[in-house]
This record gives sequence, C-alpha cells and structure tokens, in this order.
Amino acid sequence: MAYVGNPIDTQNTFQSLVGKRFNGDGSTTDFTLDVAPSSTLDIEVFVGNVRQDPNSAYTLSGTTLSFTGAPPSGTNNIYVVHQAKSVGTIGIPDDTISARTLVTADSSADHLLIEDATDGELKKALYPSGFSVSSITGATALDAVPADTDEFVLSDAGTLKRTDFKNLIQNGPFFSARSTANQQIATSTYVKVQFATEIADPSSTFDNSTNHRFTPGVVGKYIIGSNVTLKDTGDGSKLQMSIYENGSNMNSGQAAFMLRNGANDNATVGGVWLLDVDSTSDYYEIYLYHNKGSTQEIRGDFFNNFYGFRVG
Repeated sequence: MAYVGNPIDTQNTFQSLVGKRFNGDGSTTDFTLDVAPSSTLDIEVFVGNVRQDPNSAYTLSGTTLSFTGAPPSGTNNIYVVHQAKSVGTIGIPDDTISARTLVTADSSADHLLIEDATDGELKKALYPSGFSVSSITGATALDAVPADTDEFVLSDAGTLKRTDFKNLIQNGPFFSARSTANQQIATSTYVKVQFATEIADPSSTFDNSTNHRFTPGVVGKYIIGSNVTLKDTGDGSKLQMSIYENGSNMNSGQAAFMLRNGANDNATVGGVWLLDVDSTSDYYEIYLYHNKGSTQEIRGDFFNNFYGFRVG
C-alpha cells in the first residue's frame, strides 16, 4: 500500500547515520557526542580502526562517552557511528494533513487518532460506531410527566437543536375555568364574562382574577370553547356570545341564541372555536350580549365554563 503520512526525510536526521570523530591524546577518557544514545549498543566506537567492545571498553552518560582506558594520541583516530536509530524528530505541519472521509466503520474496535489538549500528545479513541441505551448517562426510565420546560434534542436537517416538551408533545398550554359568583350583564352591550375559579391551569396561562383572559404564550392551533347560562324571564330577546382576540371581537367567533317566550327560563349559549395563535402575546376573552332591555344576571355555578388547549 502507499505510504501514509509525511514523505520520509532522506536529507536530514530521520534516516541518515550520524558520526563523530575525536583526537586522542593518551590521557583523555571523556568525549562529548552530539546526540545522546540510548545505550552502549546503539553506537559503534572505533579507536585506530579497531572496534571497541560495548560491554567493557566504554560507558555512556547522556552525550558523554567515557573510555575505561585513555585512547592513544592521534588525529581523528577515534570515531563513533550511531546505529540506524531515530536521532531527531520531524514536525508535521498542520496544513500538510489532508482530510479523508471514512465511509463506514469496520468494527466497534476501530479507533481514531486525536490530539490530547492536556499534554499535546497524539492518542487513540474508539470510533463512535453506535451506542446502546445502557451507554447513555442517566438511562433510568422517566417516572414522572416531563415539565413544560424539559427539553428534547432533535436533528433539524442535520443540525442538533433543542425544544421544550410543551412545544413538541404536550397538548398545552391548556386551562379550564368556571364562574363562581353572580355577574350582572347590562343590556345591548358586550360584557366580558368573569371566570374566577380555575379547574386546571398548569402553565399559569389563564388570568382568573384581573383580566379573565387566556394567554397561551406558545404559537400553534388551539381549541377554545365556552358555555354561559343567563337567567331569563323569557321575551324573545337575543342572547349572543363572542370570543375576543387581543381585545377585538372576532366576528367569525360568535354563537347566538334567541330566547324563547316563557317565564323563569334559563338560556345557555356556547361555542367552540379552532383558532390559529400566531403570536406569543395573543390573548382571548369571552363576552356576552343580550338585548332584553334591562340588566340580566349570570349565575355563579358550573353552567358557566371557559377552556382551551393546544392541538398542533
């Protein structure tokens, strides 16, 4: 196969042998090498063209070569040849490494080479060829309903992103409320109905004390409905309910009922709407209208309800 990596350096210190010559004087025993060998067996030492025994004729300490006996006088009569060992290092420039695409991992034992930022050394790591449930930190099954703000991690066309539980799975926000006190409804005008008691409102999206409005806070499609009962004396007048969005009557969201002639009858009007909430600030209220000619009363009981939930 082809050589992988930087081409072998045949001009410098990676492959070429290194040598050193000295002049003996009959008394000097220590000579300094340019490179520190690993052991006496890593060099060949000659005195007067006679190879010296590495086990007894000399010792090494770093770059210091020490003879057990002083070599005789002579010009360049001592020479040292390093064996074919690496006597230097060659750095690989970052810009000489080309990217190669791994089509598929051969097995779970495949490794990648990475640089350890702690010590700068090149180390191997298992190729991430897959995982099992047991390898996920916190693999214990969830034993409670996730909170609205718990998050999922999803791939959006290849980019990992997170989203809240309530945005992806839960049919929420949702709420349900009813009236608990009698309320006077003036004639021939739209009056907002006050639903003062919450039955369910886990995300605190319904204001049951001040504005009596539902503010979902999450964009989406919602089912919103209401039923209101008016105490009636019966005279053929009109009773009409409307849902308001952001303080304005949604004319397409009205339910009308013609009060029948009869004494002491109660009249109930209701409606259910599929609405597109396209802003987190959108809010919704229920208003009631009648034209009986005098103020009428809503009884505070279970007949008056307001509810809503997200469906998509």
